[in-house]
Amino acid sequence: MSEPKPKTNLFRSLFALRGNQRACVYTEPLWGIPYNLYSPYASLFMVALGVSDQQIGFLLSIGAIFQVIAALLGGVLCDKLGRRKTTAIFDILSWSVPCLIWMFSQNFWWFFAAAVVNGMWKITDNAWNCLLVEDAREEDLVDIYTWINVSGLLAVFFAPISAILINKLTLVPTMRILYFVTFVMMTSKFLILYFASRETRQGAIRMAETKNTSLWKLIWEYKDVFLKVIRSAETRFIIIIYALINVSTMVTGSFFAIYITENLSISQEFVSVFPMIRAAFMLVFIFTVQNHFNALRYRPVMVGSLILYIASHVVLLMAPVGNLWLVLGYTLFEAFACALFFPRRDALMVIFIDAEERSRAQSLLYVVTMAITTPFGWIIGQLSAMDRRLPFLLNILIFIVIAVLVLLSKELRKQDEPSK
Repeated sequence: MSEPKPKTNLFRSLFALRGNQRACVYTEPLWGIPYNLYSPYASLFMVALGVSDQQIGFLLSIGAIFQVIAALLGGVLCDKLGRRKTTAIFDILSWSVPCLIWMFSQNFWWFFAAAVVNGMWKITDNAWNCLLVEDAREEDLVDIYTWINVSGLLAVFFAPISAILINKLTLVPTMRILYFVTFVMMTSKFLILYFASRETRQGAIRMAETKNTSLWKLIWEYKDVFLKVIRSAETRFIIIIYALINVSTMVTGSFFAIYITENLSISQEFVSVFPMIRAAFMLVFIFTVQNHFNALRYRPVMVGSLILYIASHVVLLMAPVGNLWLVLGYTLFEAFACALFFPRRDALMVIFIDAEERSRAQSLLYVVTMAITTPFGWIIGQLSAMDRRLPFLLNILIFIVIAVLVLLSKELRKQDEPSK
């Protein structure tokens, strides 16, 4: 059960960060800026090189399969090597290397190879999250995750550079340049984070405990942690929420740009503008009214955000060809929904997972989540090939299901009850 949540000053919390929290938050723009330069155009780049909607969906599923494998190994590697070293090694392998592959891509098979290697990001995702939160106070978690989101949002304002380059050089040459820039900036971030951070207290304990234990034995010991995770109502709830929201992210991340350019006849040059506008909406929201929402319980805020998600998709599907205003309406609703939902989802994962087994439990959570979502990449690709509106209708159904689960969750109700 939680104490009533006091209002906090976001800027004060930013400058109060110390240790690993400061290292993780302050270096995040070096990842976020290049990611937001290329990601709005990634699916269009694939289409330009002859990759079909079905193949894009297939690549999503292939990536998910290797993310499952990576997530399974992530917990034991994180314990064996430590949070800090695991983050550095697999950040480079899962982001720097794929950027070079994408830069030289010629056809579907290049993207296939990149998807396989990029799937290892689930290893570093686990390690990085442990590095971020293990020495942090529970009451600081929402603010920490809010600043992680803010750093990504500020990075979005560099996205118009992509549009300018595309206007001058066309899509394909621009993407090759952007992937090279991404390689340089992300690799710099990974090295800076490694030297600016230190191993967490729990990480040092797990390294000592697993020092003389083989990797295979550690994997075998997963069975006990798996049973513990599955038997916990709190972690079952988080697994379902993560799985469902991951499916919705597949839709918006890979098919929004295709839908607005191919179906609504919006110019490619605007594709990077919408993330910037979305970021502006989210930043205004975070620095004006988010502070008031932080004083509220989890359930009403999460349900409200899901209603906004549904509204955003309804507006998008109602948009006639060439209508920028309704696409902007979609962007507004979706931005506010995201600003409310994601920091709370991430904070709940930290709260509900056993701190002593965080690495392995979090790793297993990712394994189960990705195993559930793996088929949906292919399914979404097939739906898009039939009618590009269908993936967004699937999202609406997902948001309704999540809202019902949040309302009915006994675990979330207990978390929202004031401590006596």
